[in-house]
Amino acid sequence: MTRKFFGTDGIRGTANIEPMTADTALRVGMAAGAHFIKGEHRHRVVIGKDTRLSGYMLEPALTAGLVSVGMDVVLVGPMPTPAIAMLTRSLRADLGVMLSASHNPYHDNGLKLFGPDGYKLSNDVEAAIEARLAGSLENLRAAPDKLGRARRLDDVIGRYTEFVKQTFPRGLRLDGLKIVVDCANGAAYKVAPEVLWELGADVIPVGVDPDGFNINRGCGSTDTEYMRAQTLAHGADIGLALDGDADRILACDEHGVLVDGDQIMALIASHWAEAGYLRGNGVVATVMSNLGFEKYLNGKGLEINNENLMINLSELYSTSFGTTGLWIFVIGAFMVLYSTIFISTASNSRLAADLLKLMRLVKVTDEAGRKRLIRISCVTLPAIYCLFYLSVGKPVTLVTIGAVAQALMLPFLSFAALYFLYRETHEALRPKLSWIAMLWVSSFLMTAVGIFQLTKEIQKLGF
Repeated sequence: MTRKFFGTDGIRGTANIEPMTADTALRVGMAAGAHFIKGEHRHRVVIGKDTRLSGYMLEPALTAGLVSVGMDVVLVGPMPTPAIAMLTRSLRADLGVMLSASHNPYHDNGLKLFGPDGYKLSNDVEAAIEARLAGSLENLRAAPDKLGRARRLDDVIGRYTEFVKQTFPRGLRLDGLKIVVDCANGAAYKVAPEVLWELGADVIPVGVDPDGFNINRGCGSTDTEYMRAQTLAHGADIGLALDGDADRILACDEHGVLVDGDQIMALIASHWAEAGYLRGNGVVATVMSNLGFEKYLNGKGLEINNENLMINLSELYSTSFGTTGLWIFVIGAFMVLYSTIFISTASNSRLAADLLKLMRLVKVTDEAGRKRLIRISCVTLPAIYCLFYLSVGKPVTLVTIGAVAQALMLPFLSFAALYFLYRETHEALRPKLSWIAMLWVSSFLMTAVGIFQLTKEIQKLGF
């Protein structure tokens, strides 16, 4: 089923334009609420938000939808996204919802849903909610005596502060440390300075004056210049910069030198590994992590998993073009996989590994889909090989097929990857992505190599 609402991170869009309208928020509340109503107990949902102006529109609409199907709603106001995940579990809620567009400007907003375990919904659950949204919701309405209730949780900052402090080593304090924390005028503008202060730090809070419009504007993790300047101005030991919903962080040292995400993850992974509590002996990172980070981890005997690019690309094709688009991507992935197996170049070895992971992770749940995958992997490509052999009367090497696949598919997949990267990048940073042109050049150079290899093979065959 083609997705209309859910993307790679919930539902997002421009406020008051579909799908980020009050009407859609109400319908999502009804569909999601109905999906999680199971059993005879009173069902509960936790709703948090950041500081965007549109939160005042979406929060009551979402609440109305949930209450109308019999869900009790607990409103916590502006709180970090991780707090909503924690509170969903802590309050034994059936569902959690965060109203935020993360690092995007104020005019965007989004709905991020969590299951009762506090984790992001699976693709299957999102698909089930989409299926409800595609039909009539009239039969989901609760009887008058079964309507839900809404209430505000007054001590939410204290609850989350205590939870965060419990993750800090017992007996360790931050006394003597001066810390600048930039809250991006977002969801953590109250709780982040409070946590650091209670741990003993001398806190200089900035980005703590939200007005509905200034979230992520010239501050926070998307623009660290202000945080770095304030760190130097106050002679602080460290600067911390959060984004609008406080689910990501960047830091700088006492000299204002930025410490990026890869360095932070490397530091944490190394420390946890040495302490013996790094589960899985590895790190899950995004595709934006650089090769130096991977080499550093490998040198420590640790692994890195960043297969999300291939998974997200498959989701992008499926979302944009439906089932046909997903199979176009899978066929293309198989073609490039074949080429990378038989054309062993250093640049392609990592791509081959990622594609192998994709083949393992793509879920084909319907019988027709399973048969189609078998035909592609076991019939189609060998058939192409045999037809080529019969047409030219000579055996053709798999390198030739690989070269053709490389020449045809690399620009295609490169464009998809770049489009996905552009779409997921904060709009203020998009003009700075000048290196996209370099990636394009690289993809065409790789295509040229494929064509050159193809030419050599054709010459060997006597054409």
